[in-house]
Amino acid sequence: MRPRRIWTVFEMSKRGACRVLGSGRTSIRYAPKPADDSELRDRLKAFAQARRRFGHRRLHGPLRHEGHVINRKRVQRIYREEKLMVRKRGRRKRALGTRRPIETPTRPNERWRLDGVSNQLAGGRWFGMLAAVNDCTWESLCLIADTALSG
Repeated sequence: MRPRRIWTVFEMSKRGACRVLGSGRTSIRYAPKPADDSELRDRLKAFAQARRRFGHRRLHGPLRHEGHVINRKRVQRIYREEKLMVRKRGRRKRALGTRRPIETPTRPNERWRLDGVSNQLAGGRWFGMLAAVNDCTWESLCLIADTALSG
């Protein structure tokens, strides 16, 4: 049921009613067209599924690039109506069960370890040392000291 218009209630012309209200006559003749957002909604859903970490602000750019004439507020409205949201990142997976302890070497030269340490000289320059250590006897095979040890 349509609401009754002011000019029919007070039996006056549309022009006179617009003059009383202080509005333009074109606003009386305006009939909003329902927007057909089906294609836009499909593209927005496809983008949101492909780029799960993009919100409505970042999805606006690709839609404009495709040629859709759309502003950010409309993208946000459709984004909310479709119940799209930025997916939360998954938590880091923890190891299940108990971990196996590292086996200790039983004889010399079974396993060696590399260890790097650094320190500062009195003059302010840094130097590093690389040590190769036998895990069984804790004997140091060699020590390499230098001011620039590369990886």
